[in-house]
Amino acid sequence: MRVLVLHSHPVEESYGKALYKQTLESLRHAGHDVDGCDLYAENFDPVLSQHDRLAYHDYPGNTEPVKSYVERLKRAEGLVLVTPVWNFGFPAILKGYFDRVWLPGVSFELIEGKVESRLRHIRRLAAVLTYGATPFRAFAAGNPPKKIVKRVLRAQINPLRPVTFLAHYDMNNCTPETRARFLAKVKTSMENF
Repeated sequence: MRVLVLHSHPVEESYGKALYKQTLESLRHAGHDVDGCDLYAENFDPVLSQHDRLAYHDYPGNTEPVKSYVERLKRAEGLVLVTPVWNFGFPAILKGYFDRVWLPGVSFELIEGKVESRLRHIRRLAAVLTYGATPFRAFAAGNPPKKIVKRVLRAQINPLRPVTFLAHYDMNNCTPETRARFLAKVKTSMENF
């Protein structure tokens, strides 16, 4: 299966980068064709400009500024997000990826006022997230990233398929042991993706 792995952590020598590398390695070990998309390393521009917004519904012209990213998404049969959670949301670069790449004609189409998915070719969805907050604080805040993955993205891809959701909470108080355990969990989950 061709798996698109989206990564959005700016620090090269970080735990987030270690999770990304482990995800890529484990997916490849399992025999998947992996497309690693490190948004910071690729200098992805997350800003939806005024011009882009005005052309937003004009498919296929709307895809020109992000054509290579659209092609990668269209080829994907699996999607894995590897990202930190900042202020109970995704980093701006990942949010910008969704705004600029998941366009009308690419991820959905409006037919008589109703949204129809164009991402049914993606058969598997997973997320590997790190939170500074504890599970309780994330719950109390409504845990928007978890809802986006398990509800919004899942509905766009295939609402009937399960989602692999892995989260290391309380990174502010993590230890080498908690990080190692979570890395091992990611390894096992991605080898079984």
